[in-house]
Amino acid sequence: MKAMHLTLKPDLYLEVGSRTGNSLALAQGDFIAVDPTFVLKRFATFPGRQGHLFQMPSDDFFETEFLEGMGRKVDFAFLDGMHHFEFLLRDFMNTEKRAAPGATVTLHDCCPFNANMTERDRANVRGRAWTGDVWKVLVILLRHRPDLEIAVYDAAPTGIVSITGLDPESRTLDAAYDDLMAEFMELHIASFGPERFYDLFDYADSAAYIGAVAEGAVDG
Repeated sequence: MKAMHLTLKPDLYLEVGSRTGNSLALAQGDFIAVDPTFVLKRFATFPGRQGHLFQMPSDDFFETEFLEGMGRKVDFAFLDGMHHFEFLLRDFMNTEKRAAPGATVTLHDCCPFNANMTERDRANVRGRAWTGDVWKVLVILLRHRPDLEIAVYDAAPTGIVSITGLDPESRTLDAAYDDLMAEFMELHIASFGPERFYDLFDYADSAAYIGAVAEGAVDG
């Protein structure tokens, strides 16, 4: 994420699921951060002119039409909110509608390394690692939005999905939303098949990307 910020240099960064501010501290310009409960420990200063914190669910934030009121579009987004696929899918849909030309949207936790961490109920998870079932969003986007450019980076521990080629006018996911809820809500990764899931994409090398950024070989 640090390398992406340095490369993209977004005028406006949107983060859903800021919590402690660890990732928010990487912001290089103006930002909007959304979280139902902020516990900012690491975030203190930022180089931009404007920083906006919205302590509310992301659905509520988008309903405020704050971005529309500002007259601004999102250049770079990191979506890491609720670990339920329907929330992440809506966050993506809402962000894409407000994306600037050439924008990048990133998703977190879409690549689990065991089945237990994909449980929807955190109480059923053994250990600290919990992705929930947001892996489903990657499946949905690969299947229903072949127009998007999707790269899945092997960033530890559970991957970073980078999405470009966004189309704010697309309503494909809106039209399919109810059917997607019916198809995926009760689906467990064990039933879908871990091998089938990981056969859907090839990992991009995050270390190589970071190295290229450090050497100045990545432009935007």
